[in-house]
Amino acid sequence: MNVLWRTLLVLVRARRLLRREGPIDPNTVARLRIRVLPTDIDLLRHLNNGRYLSLFDLGRWDLLTRAGLMSAMTTQGWYAVVAAETITFRRSLELWQRFELETRLIGHDDRAVYLEHRALVKGEIYARAVIRARILRRTGGTVPHDELFAAVGRPEGLPDIESWVHDWAAGSSLPSTKRPAPSVWS
Repeated sequence: MNVLWRTLLVLVRARRLLRREGPIDPNTVARLRIRVLPTDIDLLRHLNNGRYLSLFDLGRWDLLTRAGLMSAMTTQGWYAVVAAETITFRRSLELWQRFELETRLIGHDDRAVYLEHRALVKGEIYARAVIRARILRRTGGTVPHDELFAAVGRPEGLPDIESWVHDWAAGSSLPSTKRPAPSVWS
């Protein structure tokens, strides 16, 4: 439940910044300050590995809202879903520790957009996640990128996606929902 409250606070802050300062460039590295709360930790008294991804959602809400993408997507009846994600841990975040969450759009291909999240303490990376997200219609189906960029504008200067990200996306994908995906252990 506390991530729901944090999400609402991030959305209120992001909308206020959007009204006050106007939309940010989608290529901007968005930053949030977060503190590890008692509801975030596990028995070892550090940030639970599953909680990182929940907290990284806050960075996506912030970036999409402040860039003006969220309102455009809402108007069009679109929403984003995470299709794949991977996270790497370097150091633990402890109870009550403050960290900075950086979020950045790192590119797109013909079916998805890619974002990177970093948890930093004093400029040092403690954890990093790469997210593959798809934009879907509330009425069903995927939003093609030409339609997405026609509605929200194509960010200029997006870097090419590193080849390992494409390899990861291909290697971690599951069959489409229109094809069977039985659980068979070999």
